[in-house]
Amino acid sequence: MAKFVKGEVVIIPFPFSDLTGSKKRPALVLSDLDGDDTSQNSRDKFAVSLTSSDFVSGSLPVDSFIRPSCTFTADKDIIIRKAGLINSSKINAVIQKIIDIIK
Repeated sequence: MAKFVKGEVVIIPFPFSDLTGSKKRPALVLSDLDGDDTSQNSRDKFAVSLTSSDFVSGSLPVDSFIRPSCTFTADKDIIIRKAGLINSSKINAVIQKIIDIIK
């Protein structure tokens, strides 16, 4: 797989926000990411752990990871349900990771 670097413009099949299809569109690479070719957290240095103690309300069935390096826009109509609300400390940690990625 090719390595892409910050500042490159690439052409991708960009999904419609409701996931009904896609169209080829240019996209800007915002950061050089290691481990962006796997779903395994151990290779995503920007992953933020998410445990039951991070929730103000609700929860997930198992501990998970928030991956700020995998952002996209989704239409509200494709959301299946709410799982919960995380605390402000965890939200701030995710925001800081996004800032770190873009820098």
